[in-house]
Amino acid sequence: MASTNSWTHEIESSVAAPRLFRAGVMDWHTLAPKLAPHIVASAHPVEGEGGIGSIRQFNFTSAMPFSIMKERLEFLDVGKCECKSTLIEGGGIGSAIETATSHIKVEPAANGGSVVKVDSTYKLLPGVEVNDEITKAKESVTAIFKAAEAYLIANPDAYN
Repeated sequence: MASTNSWTHEIESSVAAPRLFRAGVMDWHTLAPKLAPHIVASAHPVEGEGGIGSIRQFNFTSAMPFSIMKERLEFLDVGKCECKSTLIEGGGIGSAIETATSHIKVEPAANGGSVVKVDSTYKLLPGVEVNDEITKAKESVTAIFKAAEAYLIANPDAYN
């Protein structure tokens, strides 16, 4: 029987929550190929205009263990810098993972920056075990937000 597992991760940033959420979550499909071309070859919306039900696809370089990932936006509250998405294709779906969801919330911090909180829940296919994958996932999420943070610091007028 498949087991359901989860992990959580927090990333501190000096960038305000709304800017980091817009750049690192909502517009990541535009920024990722520019900021992380060694990992993301290309990315684009597949369906929708960025609201609930929208689907976007990321195409990866050989640096990743899979070539594509498609995610569907299930919940979105831009004002609260919060969203939830479901992995629907690629990224291990069908080969190691039955289902996977991510809940991201970027909260304001006392210093004017923010804290990114990520909760990921997944159901593994029978017989599949996770070893280093959770560590790699946390490192990838951290890299995404740190790349967005560096871009926003270097471009203070972006995503205001």
